[in-house]
Amino acid sequence: MAEKSFQKMAKQVLRIEAKAITNLLPRINADFDRAVECIANCSGRVVITGMGKPGIVGSKISATLASLGVPSLFLHPAEAVHGDLGRVAKNDIIIAISNSGQTEEITRLLPIIKKIGVTLIAFTGNSDSMLGRYSDIVINVGVTKEACPFNLAPTASTTAALAMGDALALAVLIRRGFKIEDYAFYHPGGSLGKKLLRVKDLMRKGTHNPIVPERESVKTVLVQITRSRAGCACVVNAKKQLSGIFTDGDLRRHLEIDAAILTKPVSAVMTKNPVTINGECLAVEALRVLKEKKIDEIPVVDNHKRPVGLLDVQDLLKAGIV
Repeated sequence: MAEKSFQKMAKQVLRIEAKAITNLLPRINADFDRAVECIANCSGRVVITGMGKPGIVGSKISATLASLGVPSLFLHPAEAVHGDLGRVAKNDIIIAISNSGQTEEITRLLPIIKKIGVTLIAFTGNSDSMLGRYSDIVINVGVTKEACPFNLAPTASTTAALAMGDALALAVLIRRGFKIEDYAFYHPGGSLGKKLLRVKDLMRKGTHNPIVPERESVKTVLVQITRSRAGCACVVNAKKQLSGIFTDGDLRRHLEIDAAILTKPVSAVMTKNPVTINGECLAVEALRVLKEKKIDEIPVVDNHKRPVGLLDVQDLLKAGIV
């Protein structure tokens, strides 16, 4: 019986918090647009402050902005009045989060924030509060009630503030033309960064990518492969377009039936029309192709079918693409 009561409570919490988020939809208005423009054009940093649980939400919003290329930091309001306000400059933006808009630690900062001259954006449920009156832009994140059965613990209100923060951050992403390449730049480590690596970031180029004409002898090609420490060579026609590749496997297969293979042109023994990939493709896509085709190397070609690199399965493994 108790278990069913727990489930009932949990479902009630989720309903209340879901409603708190959907109630935000009509509040995406001109003030929201102004906030997006301010952040997108900010020449300084977006400083976010909040006390208690709203502060934890603010820290997360700050981290999200930073991961999207917007310089941001979290400023603890209690520490701010003891010297940390020195981190704030006139060209910064401050986002202050307080459901009541009357949080003491926040309101004590407001006159000083105004003196510094920064743009102040409020996330609050009370636009008539002291925070609301001091702010340049007010984003209404108020809720009718908390999910807490006593209507005390910040639950629905913090959920609403967090969701609005995500909405604001991603709107700024669109406004600034942030691309997947930019995301990869700010996430070089971990699984996210690896998933966003492109073939051109890992492929072998220059002396590590042997490219030979069709008329070159097999012997000469083998020497070039050895010098390049590659597993194959890309073979090109008169237009410098890829016409085939020559691998150790090609050598072994033909050596069994033709002892004079070393003197023949590589075009006679190469693998024609090999599988290729474009440098703009994601590295994880290249790994999928290698596994599917059961091959170890794949030539990287440009839009004119000219070889520009060579990707080996070992390159992917070294980068942690598994």
